[in-house]
Amino acid sequence: MISLQLFPNSFNTQNHHHPKTKPKTSATAIKSLLQYNRKPQLAGDTPRVVVITSGKGGVGKTTTTANVGLSLARLGLSVVAVDADVGLRNLDLLLGLENRVNYTLVEVLNGDCRLDQALVRDKRWSNFELLCISKPRSKLPIGFGGKALVWLVEALKDRQEGCPDFILIDCPAGIDAGFITAITPANEAVLVTTPDITSLRDADRVTGLLECDGIRDIKMIVNRVRTDMIKGEDMMSVLDVQEMLGLALLGVIPEDSEVIRSTNRGFPLVLNKPPTLAGLAFEQAAWRLVEQDSMQAVMMEEEPKKRGWFSFFGG
Repeated sequence: MISLQLFPNSFNTQNHHHPKTKPKTSATAIKSLLQYNRKPQLAGDTPRVVVITSGKGGVGKTTTTANVGLSLARLGLSVVAVDADVGLRNLDLLLGLENRVNYTLVEVLNGDCRLDQALVRDKRWSNFELLCISKPRSKLPIGFGGKALVWLVEALKDRQEGCPDFILIDCPAGIDAGFITAITPANEAVLVTTPDITSLRDADRVTGLLECDGIRDIKMIVNRVRTDMIKGEDMMSVLDVQEMLGLALLGVIPEDSEVIRSTNRGFPLVLNKPPTLAGLAFEQAAWRLVEQDSMQAVMMEEEPKKRGWFSFFGG
């Protein structure tokens, strides 16, 4: 049987170069376990401005922003999440903060309120804050563009409370003016995709646009992975996706019905007790983001008697 094993790059040694060699899974599993029993070391200069994008709508950008953002806050890092989707914002709903958004970035720029009044602090994790660009069903004023978000980043750097460790920008779908506005201040990108051809084509297009804008640090999250469909050859494997896009792999999120429940309750998946498989995958993706690490999909040969294709996290 051939299975898909997913390990961080730091622990992916000889197995990737010699796929026919039987791996020492016990040692690798111990090392992987020990990695998550320590506090991650923040890499790079702060604030780390990360845009979460995809091109195609409905692949899980906002869900990723909410869960990765709160995972970073739970690791002790200060986070400001910016919902850059004009007129169709949803990040406040996923976080359960929709009733507390009184001001937006547009009001700040118009001089109607201060920046600290527009930032909504999460009561569960005080080091997590939300900022919406505009109110639902509203239009941005003429002249509003990427320079507004550049100003926002500089203002957050200089505020009295201190510079945040991460600024996560939830990018709108598409590649129009809203997309250009969202990616302007970013120096890193997380590309969210699903293992289907329409999503992958859009992801490949967005990757080119990000690189043209000068963003070279691009990692991807493969969302809504179903092992049963991969085994039946009805869905591309994570390894196939990585080979097609040629991007570093930040995380793999399995299909999970709990995502819909958590969305409807305004309670992010990573806060669930007991944790779900998807919630744990988001937490691990956040860990890798902190250390600017990635994971590698590795083909490994196991018992020849069993036949199949790939399975999520091996097995």
